[in-house]
Amino acid sequence: MATSKLLVISAPSGCGKTTIVREILRRHPELKFSVSATTRKQRVNEIHGKDYFFLAKEDFEQKIQRGELVEWERIYDNYYGTLKSEVETALRSGTSMLFDIDVKGALSVRKNYPRDTVLIFIEPPSLEVLRERLVHRRTESENVIRKRLDRVPMELEKGKEFDHRVVNDALDKAINEVDAIVRKAVGTAVTQTTGL
Repeated sequence: MATSKLLVISAPSGCGKTTIVREILRRHPELKFSVSATTRKQRVNEIHGKDYFFLAKEDFEQKIQRGELVEWERIYDNYYGTLKSEVETALRSGTSMLFDIDVKGALSVRKNYPRDTVLIFIEPPSLEVLRERLVHRRTESENVIRKRLDRVPMELEKGKEFDHRVVNDALDKAINEVDAIVRKAVGTAVTQTTGL
């Protein structure tokens, strides 16, 4: 029998989290993706309302004051957060929701919904590999890459509090491991586990 869950995937930047999340959503169309709100600039390939809700800083701060966010944090001079209304709607309708958020946000979701939350942490094979991935994706400046790497020790420490930890040393393998966790959590049948 399927169970409604809040499935939260977190990782340091460059660990392949977004790629894993997209494949899990492809394999599990029954899951609703939790679209985060952010004040950072929209990237060329991103769609408002699908990848993020892109908000002005003033709008975001008003939502904080009104208690409309399950979790929020300021990262790299921008705000990120999860709209409470989205989570409540999913749980009321019996729909499982998949989150792609940072580690502190993940722990906040579990604090707010302890019986409904499953936390999955994606780890890099090493810090050297992580730096290489960040440099090769060419989406951030050297300064931003340095800021992201400065956060990694804290993220790895918080990751120890998660229910599951998956090392992404091979993408297919990591996806299949996360897929197995998701299937067990929500009680769905086995889905395709090979190929991307």
